[in-house]
Amino acid sequence: MVRAIADKVVAGVRLDRADGLALFRSNDLTGIGLLADAVNRARHGRVVTFAANQHINPTNVCVLRKTCVFCGYARLPKEAGAYRYTLDQVLAEAAHAADGLTKEFHIVGGLDMQAGLEYYTTMFRALKANFPHVHIKALTAVEIAHLARIEKMSWRDVLIALREAGLDTMPGGGAETFSAAVRETIANKKLAGADYIGVHRTAHELGIRSNCTMLYGHVETLEDRMEHFEMLRTLQDETGGFLAFIPLAYHPDDNALGETLGRQGTATSGVDDLKMLAVGRLFLHNFAHIKTHWIMVTTALSQIALSYGVNDLEGTVVREKIYHAVGAHTAQAMSLDEILKLIRGAGRVPAERDSFYQVLRRFDDAPVPTPEPVGA
Repeated sequence: MVRAIADKVVAGVRLDRADGLALFRSNDLTGIGLLADAVNRARHGRVVTFAANQHINPTNVCVLRKTCVFCGYARLPKEAGAYRYTLDQVLAEAAHAADGLTKEFHIVGGLDMQAGLEYYTTMFRALKANFPHVHIKALTAVEIAHLARIEKMSWRDVLIALREAGLDTMPGGGAETFSAAVRETIANKKLAGADYIGVHRTAHELGIRSNCTMLYGHVETLEDRMEHFEMLRTLQDETGGFLAFIPLAYHPDDNALGETLGRQGTATSGVDDLKMLAVGRLFLHNFAHIKTHWIMVTTALSQIALSYGVNDLEGTVVREKIYHAVGAHTAQAMSLDEILKLIRGAGRVPAERDSFYQVLRRFDDAPVPTPEPVGA
């Protein structure tokens, strides 16, 4: 089956849902990886990019605290551990960027009724004033829709206001899995999948590019995954506005869904993690970039993923909170030296990129090792 799918890929024929399902069900992980790697290398060679980015999570207060059962980060306003940064606190956390090395702020948080449009426009203007060299990638489609609802504005008008304040691009979080049945189980009051697509379509129409994601490894079926892939691919056909696809592995610790499912630790297997990336590369042929999120799947797995269709690695991060609140046991940041070692260890050439995936500098100053053949 993988050979037949490979013939379609070589011929430039778009894969269909049946092909995607066959890849997920196949036990030929090596064959799938080789195919995805060939497609990736034809497009990007041996270069693997990363960003010098910093995550800022300004509030964990969230109206969906009780209904997004996979989340361990959110808090109710008066619950222990709840916080909302003041502008001074945001700027203090962002101060790391004063070294001139940080190129991107990745800003996401909870759906906080007291953090409206003015909260974010003021924040973005202050960040741009203090760190004009830093790109602002901020607010998921769910957060945009939340702001539109509480301000009684359209998605478009909210996005225009944020863009004028300094928003450059959007992250892809909040997609979870688009299936209505899955969302009913894991996030029954969250923005519907079609509306997630609608917010991103609106952003793309305004020239705001974005990433997209899929949370996997919880209650979704393989058919649900393929429905999700198809919806993303269709919007990319329409707008070309997605920069990268980033699969996100579900973590069951410290959240209600994990307790219900009786799971602890890592919910996904390494095989499943690699298949998600490889099938993403093969099915989402109209996406230039597939990213591995080392925070969620470990640096070791992400290194292997560089041979499974991946051309981008989550960057320096500085301090990540959301996934560590649900049991991620990885570090909260990676140094430049660690990133270079990881990429070179996979036999690839590291390159720092900007937020639009344009290479800023390649690190060819050290020899790139050639992986030894199996059994050598």
